[in-house]
Amino acid sequence: MKLDILAIAAHPDDVELSCAGTLMMEKKAGKKIGIVDLTRGELGTRGTIETRAEEAADALRIMGLDVRENLGIPDGFFQNTQLYQLKVMEAIRHYQPEIVLTNAPSDRHPDHGRAAELVRDAAWLSGLRKIETFRNGQLQQAWRPTYVFNFIQDRYLKPDFVMDITPVMEQKIAAIKAYKTQFDTIPDDEPQTYISSPGFLQSIIDRSRQLGKVIGVDFAEGFISDKTLGIKSFNSFIQNVT
Repeated sequence: MKLDILAIAAHPDDVELSCAGTLMMEKKAGKKIGIVDLTRGELGTRGTIETRAEEAADALRIMGLDVRENLGIPDGFFQNTQLYQLKVMEAIRHYQPEIVLTNAPSDRHPDHGRAAELVRDAAWLSGLRKIETFRNGQLQQAWRPTYVFNFIQDRYLKPDFVMDITPVMEQKIAAIKAYKTQFDTIPDDEPQTYISSPGFLQSIIDRSRQLGKVIGVDFAEGFISDKTLGIKSFNSFIQNVT
């Protein structure tokens, strides 16, 4: 399956928290969209590998995207090494996305910055035909995405561009809430965590509202680009009220 956009993130729920709105907006525009989770989030304080997998599948159904897979890379301990670069390259070559979205280059969770570096390097290396990767025993063709963009996570980073997600904001929140073990604020037999605290989900909404305000819409998501972005026409710009 060739995809237009592939989101590659360190943990199940990273995508939902950071760029689910953008993915759903692009899906509504007719694009083919997929998610690759690098790890199973097995070191998370709450939940299990099994519950996280079920929740990720539920979130995918809510978002209505095309495909999701998990590479099973060790949570918390992966590095930007050849072994893991090849795993990410295999996924990129399989789905052949034009655009890759990935973790913030610097964030509260150290996995996020490492994932950003890993995906950035793998995306470039996947365009080199002399590096061989295989899926289902078949030699893969080289493929390099046109763009790799970083989404913004817990720490505020100034975006290079933002995407209006107002029409799908409620759907984004529903996808986040699919991770019941992570975001349920009702006390149970598991400890409360930073992301299960009552104010965390509100902070996600507030961030989207803040990013929307700067372009004159209700809600938006922001992205960072290493590349200078070009446009074909000034019609590409939406009205900015600031």
